[in-house]
Amino acid sequence: MPIKEKLNNLSQQPGVYQMFDNNEQVIYIGKAKNLKKRVSSYFDKQHLDGKTRALVANIKNFEVIVTETETQALLLENELIKQYKPRYNILLKDAKSYPYIYITNDKHPRVSFYRGQKNKEYQFFGPYPSAHVVRDSLSLLKKIFKVRQCTNSVYRSRSRPCLEYQIGLCTAPCVGKISDENYEQDVAMMSLFLSGKGKETLDKVSDKMQQASIDLDFELAAHYRDQLIGLRTIQEQHTSQSMGDMDVVSIVEKDGVHAVEVMFVRSGKQIGQECIFPKHAKGKLSKEVLSAFLPLYYLGKDTPKQLLLSEKLIDKKLIASALNTKIIDTPQKDKRHFLKIATLTAEENLKQHLISRFTKRSQ
Repeated sequence: MPIKEKLNNLSQQPGVYQMFDNNEQVIYIGKAKNLKKRVSSYFDKQHLDGKTRALVANIKNFEVIVTETETQALLLENELIKQYKPRYNILLKDAKSYPYIYITNDKHPRVSFYRGQKNKEYQFFGPYPSAHVVRDSLSLLKKIFKVRQCTNSVYRSRSRPCLEYQIGLCTAPCVGKISDENYEQDVAMMSLFLSGKGKETLDKVSDKMQQASIDLDFELAAHYRDQLIGLRTIQEQHTSQSMGDMDVVSIVEKDGVHAVEVMFVRSGKQIGQECIFPKHAKGKLSKEVLSAFLPLYYLGKDTPKQLLLSEKLIDKKLIASALNTKIIDTPQKDKRHFLKIATLTAEENLKQHLISRFTKRSQ
């Protein structure tokens, strides 16, 4: 399909766009609040910058991935740039390093903000969409887990507890106000939560809140309630949870044509996608098409540990057994947004496919 025609029918939702050259190599990746407006800007005007002109001259095609929010587009752009290393991204954009939260491997580990080259000996959690989000999360973590955030030079120089201890934001391991074992447990619980396995942490805080209510200690119950709210806030902002490997498969249909979007998620990050238009599927229900598609697509391949589907299949158990994977058709909140992104992208790809087919028939 000609680029101009493709632009005319492009989605106006947020997302990521990928520019391809004659060899079908990704040469540039960008994000957009409005995909149609942003992608069109490359072709609708003369660019003064020589590097941008060179990029546009080499664009022979483009693809888009629709997202729900600009934040998702921002993070996905970063991951795709790391994966493909497009030559024009290096020339046109500063290599933006996204912020992380990290935990050191000291005797009494420290939790803090981090941006830059990672130290392999430390635990890293993220990336987060902005430094502001990281600082807010650290502030909440300090109130909940009370793990030290001071620098090692300050930590080593202490002979008595600092103000953080006095106001209840640190347990002062520097001067032995907490045992090494208990401090280690606090660090482990915080690490567990930041790893995306926070259900256990949330359950424990919830139990404490309920017990405080039973004891009629409503002030303490309110304190635990605030902790729960804080933990859930961090969980929603934390965009790189350790969810393992999975493929997200969404199917949409229009005018008798089906589009199956397969989105690849590895270690909680979206790393790529593929859209397939199954043949001879006219008149079939989407769940029937998907049941036939999955074995054809995955048998003989390394199937991920989980398949997240947009349809509930009648032969779900049979297919899961044949592919040696777990099929999820009712996702929890931490996976639901991946399915929504796959569905939005499938709808966009199907729209472009139908327009292209109509154009060819009209010629």
